[in-house]
Amino acid sequence: MKSIATVVGAGFAGLSAAAYLAKEGFQVRLLEKNDGLGGRARQFTAEGFTFDMGPSWYWMPEIFEQFFNAFGHSASDFYHLVRLDPSYEVVFGAEDRVELPASTTELFALFERLEPGSSANLRKFLEEAEYKYRVGISEFVHKPGHSILDFADLRVVKSAFRLQMLTDMASYVRKLFKHPQLIQLLEFPVLFLGATPANTPALYSLMNYADLELGTWYPMGGMHKIIEGMAAVAKEQGVEIIAGSPVAEVLTRGNTVTAVRTANGEQYATDVLVCAADYHHFEQQVLAPEDRVYTEKYWSQRTMAPSSLLFYVGLDRKVPDLHHHTLFFDADFNRHAHEIYEEPAWPEDPLFYVCSPSVTDPEVAPAGCENLFFLLPLAPDLDDNPDRREHYWNLMCDRLQQRIGFDIRPHVVYRRGYAHREFREDYNAFRGNAYGLANILTQTAFLKPKLRSKKIKNLWYAGQLTTPGPGMPPSIISGQVAARDIIRAQPVHA
Repeated sequence: MKSIATVVGAGFAGLSAAAYLAKEGFQVRLLEKNDGLGGRARQFTAEGFTFDMGPSWYWMPEIFEQFFNAFGHSASDFYHLVRLDPSYEVVFGAEDRVELPASTTELFALFERLEPGSSANLRKFLEEAEYKYRVGISEFVHKPGHSILDFADLRVVKSAFRLQMLTDMASYVRKLFKHPQLIQLLEFPVLFLGATPANTPALYSLMNYADLELGTWYPMGGMHKIIEGMAAVAKEQGVEIIAGSPVAEVLTRGNTVTAVRTANGEQYATDVLVCAADYHHFEQQVLAPEDRVYTEKYWSQRTMAPSSLLFYVGLDRKVPDLHHHTLFFDADFNRHAHEIYEEPAWPEDPLFYVCSPSVTDPEVAPAGCENLFFLLPLAPDLDDNPDRREHYWNLMCDRLQQRIGFDIRPHVVYRRGYAHREFREDYNAFRGNAYGLANILTQTAFLKPKLRSKKIKNLWYAGQLTTPGPGMPPSIISGQVAARDIIRAQPVHA
């Protein structure tokens, strides 16, 4: 008789864990709180527009490809991937804009134009970033992080110096580049990691390699196409997916999970449990007090990555001269970072981001219309109210108007706001965060909340609050690592 595995949460990590467990012979049931799959990568439609609710940057395409390859598929079986060129645009001022080209040759020319002589340092920077990326992806992120011993093999120890774990990103970038715009371009990918560049290990320049060398991509039909593909793979492996089923209670006997009970009153027996939902909520609100490993004090001392204020917007016309991705850096980067990470507050003069997938993909908006997604990074746990949202909506529209030359507000036919409150309601997100734990040195690898419970022998975790961390590719890997650890520890057949 097959062992039963229950996975909670149908985001990237949950779908990944479920698919890998089913492939190895487990009878897998996947329970999802919301009616739609994908977690933060859910999708909704309104007024003829199709909106991706969360992730909008497709980096590290080989991670997605490796997932599908493991089940005899290619990503192209489920969606058509296009590389964006330019990858994105950065607005430094009303008349000061930089497009990041997909071509490496053009990228070197851009750096040389802004800072003569800098292309040699860019080559060095990218070579070091590629090394960190290759070692990080092949070694670190696939470790379960049970203890420091996971990272004690000779190859990893030898790599530690070159990975620059103890050098900060800000110092590292400034040793190589002096032009303020180049510095901001290279520091931008770490903005969402949960700390200022000065407090982020230079290891994370690996994200610059993913950005500048591997490229920025887009799956036609929207980011949710990835979720649809992963769900199809999971079902093909025999996974039973049950949406609209929030888990309310975990039943145990001694130190073993025996079943879960949903808020709908359904009870499901299980031999293995994987929580790929919010770690904090599950441990502190769903598990019985005696089964919890961490205390509320422990969680209160965690450093979180940002939350966000989002707006999903549909316009009744096309917007000229707008790219798929536009970063508005026409404000003080350091001041906004300080207001997110050092002294949490609603920002005075924020940076923000606008995505317009309809520039690339006609499927996501009615003919002649534009689909826009606004994102303003914020500290978690702020007091969120309608007046504040309206203030920042107008602030972003004013800055966009300076950039494109006209006001989009009279053309809005649909608008939906989303921030701390909705992150809590929809995902039970700890402190209303959007991006999980900050990737600071004291919360890296085996210093994150553990992948496996120390109290319940058949309980594992996956997702953005555990190993290896937040983001689509790390979450997919997290599910895979949890599944692999279960397979090592638990017999497939009871």
